[in-house]
Amino acid sequence: MQKYLIISTYRAFILFFFNTFALDFSIRDIIVLYIIIKRTNALKTRNVIAGKILVGLLLLACAQQMKAQSGTNSPYSQFGLGQLSEQSSGFNRGMDGLALGFHDHNQINYLNPASYASLDSLSFIFDIGVSGQITNFKENGVKKNAKNADFEYIVAGFRVLRHLGLSFGFLPYTNVGYSYSSTTTLNDGNSTTSTDSYDGSGGFHQVYLGLGWSPFKGFAIGVNGGYLYGNYTRSLVNSFSNSYVNSISKIATADVESYMLNFGAQYTARLTKKDEVTLGLAYTYGHKIGGKPELDVISSNSSTSVADTTVYNGSNLKLEIPSSYGIGILYNHNNQLKIGADYTLQKWGKVSEPEYSSNNGVISYAMASGMYKDRHKVTVGAEYCPGEYNRHFLNRIRYRVGVSYATPYYYINGQDGPKEMSASLGFGIPIMNSWNNRSILNISGSWVRRSATNFITENTFRINIGLTFNERWFAKWKVQ
Repeated sequence: MQKYLIISTYRAFILFFFNTFALDFSIRDIIVLYIIIKRTNALKTRNVIAGKILVGLLLLACAQQMKAQSGTNSPYSQFGLGQLSEQSSGFNRGMDGLALGFHDHNQINYLNPASYASLDSLSFIFDIGVSGQITNFKENGVKKNAKNADFEYIVAGFRVLRHLGLSFGFLPYTNVGYSYSSTTTLNDGNSTTSTDSYDGSGGFHQVYLGLGWSPFKGFAIGVNGGYLYGNYTRSLVNSFSNSYVNSISKIATADVESYMLNFGAQYTARLTKKDEVTLGLAYTYGHKIGGKPELDVISSNSSTSVADTTVYNGSNLKLEIPSSYGIGILYNHNNQLKIGADYTLQKWGKVSEPEYSSNNGVISYAMASGMYKDRHKVTVGAEYCPGEYNRHFLNRIRYRVGVSYATPYYYINGQDGPKEMSASLGFGIPIMNSWNNRSILNISGSWVRRSATNFITENTFRINIGLTFNERWFAKWKVQ
């Protein structure tokens, strides 16, 4: 009876969260199926194949769900490649994304693949995260609220050989999602109104496979190889209340299929018996990702139902992603207190963007430089756990906090885009029962503020929930 009560409790909690933020029903059922099979001992070491099949189904289903969702309502996602995703796991979110010097035996840290070398040798770790957010938009005294939810990530990892760890999964890269309009009255004597409607959707995602290797004690290197895919559609429709005036629609599209490469390294120096410091480095290779960007300009008249379409494209038009450099440091005292800082530089200033322009009647749609600027981000965070294996439940909880500041990577009408400030608070709650005491429920709340002079100010409150399932798949059992 106790077993089925626990299953019902988990099911009720997860269905409540997913219903609240209107996520897909099929994904809910798959996650509930995972929990039910897990609780009924279907994932024992002797039945690893069933577990792998189920994990595969979860990965495929969540990949489709992640591709379908935008994850943002921000008008700022109309610029560049969209709003950049965090790409961090549930435990990182509680520290506002702190990652580069972090390595742990029971958490997957994608942002530095060298950390895979620290994964536990007996476990298969499966981590899935979702979020729900409420955003307040403010401009010229007008306020609006919007809410949405998204699958943030789904990753897995395990130790392949001694000192060699492996990880794979799905992650978002950028999100595009907005819809708004503005109306002005023309001075033509007829009180004609002109309305500009802006709409956009899509985003880029990646599936990756990574390895982390420790050639000698204290030092590890790693690499992630990823497949980057996705698309976006952005439209601007200029219409008039006078039906005899043509409406002009500009629809920009791109469809990306490319690759990504991330490299990482970590060196841990032992200071005392209880104290150590880890230096982490990360690098992302920047390159052209294609996408075949295209612009359709449509002139239409509602009175005559006549439309004229001009298509602008070219084989030389290719989207790009920037090279990225990161450095982080983490101080670890007795595996209880961890304090660290990260700095990341993304070289967006060298990246070009397709631009529509008209010069003396000559219209073109071509790659243009000077649209972006280098992005800097600084993060400071900490985690405190009185005792991972302590008998008292409250002492086994991981308490996390973090703050960060980031500069924009694009210009808006020649001005800097929004700067970003954020803060987070989170908890890593151990799941303790007769079947498993190694899994963790990561819960965090974060506040993000984006603001730019003369533009919209966004204040977002986000709840992140990550479930880290830690299954002992590789232990050797002895029968007496």
